[in-house]
Amino acid sequence: MDPDFLSSITRPEVYDFEGVSMIPCFTMNWVNIQKFQARPDDILIATYPKAGTTWVSYILELLFFSKLGAERQKTMPIYMRVPFLEGIFPGLPTGVELADQLPTSPRLIKTHLPVQLVPKSFWEQNSRVVYVARNAKDNAVSYFHFDRMNKGQPDPIDWSTDLQKFMDGKKVFGPWYDHVCGYWEKKQTYSNIHYMFFEDMVEDTGREVEHLCSFLGLSTPIEERERITKGTHFDTMKLNNMTNYSTVPVMDFNVSPFMRKGKVGDWKNHFTVAQNERFDEHYKQRMKNTTLQFRTQI
Repeated sequence: MDPDFLSSITRPEVYDFEGVSMIPCFTMNWVNIQKFQARPDDILIATYPKAGTTWVSYILELLFFSKLGAERQKTMPIYMRVPFLEGIFPGLPTGVELADQLPTSPRLIKTHLPVQLVPKSFWEQNSRVVYVARNAKDNAVSYFHFDRMNKGQPDPIDWSTDLQKFMDGKKVFGPWYDHVCGYWEKKQTYSNIHYMFFEDMVEDTGREVEHLCSFLGLSTPIEERERITKGTHFDTMKLNNMTNYSTVPVMDFNVSPFMRKGKVGDWKNHFTVAQNERFDEHYKQRMKNTTLQFRTQI
């Protein structure tokens, strides 16, 4: 990566957009995002940032399209095969254009939008939604390291400042609490949501792939599922240039890899005792009205 190019990038500032903290590259195409025409067989992969989006995207991509041959896996980055709906990045078509141009069916589309900002057509078409949630502490740590290395994101400054930002809901895409609870509530009235937990995937990927197949109505043979589980192992994906985002120019891999650890419980290496106590107290307040439960270790 060109160090001069990286040092010339001005990081964006967050601003309030429809009540959610956002940055321009996710809102400048807003009219087209909201007008996006979903199809009944679309699969929307929704997550808060750094909760296992790429992992689940790759699993779904292999479940549906590994039969299209190894060439596709080796030459097309994951962000071309699973477009980021609200994304606008230099040198690439918009996420909406990429999704519209997808030749495959079903279309796999990713979003980090909170549930209330998802284009209406997904709900009207009864499209399937796969939501992945990750416990708040590990999510906060992963997001901090991501913002350190991604010059297209606001500057996290330092861990303590960034943790406060996370608690205040001032990270890009808004509060983690509203995001995970929003989709959880939606699931109560919209049956086509498959709600997954990052911790369950780490604990037993094969089991979670089986649950995914069941939700999607796929009768994938067990040996095929095992092959996919192996191929999507974190360490394998981390070395795969088509899934590790090493082809994205705004990311500085000298600071941190895009796929860093993929572990449960890494928060213990970051939170001080005081931070942990304060976080737990705040978390209890923010999550007191939901039945949603997370594991911070497995």
